[in-house]
Amino acid sequence: MCLVKERILKSALNLFWRYGIKSVTMDDIARDLGISKRTIYQHFSDKEAILAQVIEEEITSQKCEMQKLDEIAANPIEQIIYASGQMRDTLANMNPTLLYDLKKYYPKAWELFQTYKKEHLIKNIQDNLTEGIKQGFYRPDIDVEIFSLLRIEQTVMAFDPTIFPVRNFNMMHIQMQFLLHFLRGILSEKGFEYYNTIKDKSAIEINIHEK
Repeated sequence: MCLVKERILKSALNLFWRYGIKSVTMDDIARDLGISKRTIYQHFSDKEAILAQVIEEEITSQKCEMQKLDEIAANPIEQIIYASGQMRDTLANMNPTLLYDLKKYYPKAWELFQTYKKEHLIKNIQDNLTEGIKQGFYRPDIDVEIFSLLRIEQTVMAFDPTIFPVRNFNMMHIQMQFLLHFLRGILSEKGFEYYNTIKDKSAIEINIHEK
């Protein structure tokens, strides 16, 4: 990939992350880079073409991060703990309207995310739940398919400003509350005991010990 194209993608990613997608224009990207819009159009037909490639690169990056979690986590609970820390790092710099903008205004780019969600995110959660049940950390009676869908839809729903207006809710707090709800639903007694021995490894400021 040529240097100019890489710079355009990096600038677009930063702007989308900070301001959401809809509010960012080609003029904004050109201004941020100190180049002309004509130069941008030599590489991308429109903003959605930029967005699609930004999403593809982010998906590749997220896949790598998930592989790292598999390598450093000793078991499924630790995997969720580390993933939650990764989520917090991401949300710290993300505009809450980003996913909502993607879904409402950019259907082709949204479809890329949907494919990634179905083929990778949901499968990753299913694998985590299956292994957690096998190791005795999760309740044996949970429905893996239902709970994997629940977890991913919880995460996506938190970005919907029609449900959680930005002026009233903090995105990070919403996600951590959802995580607490999810963990309370899947952990076995063994899982609760183990969680309370490792929770300080994470910045999660919740305690699920009270039952």
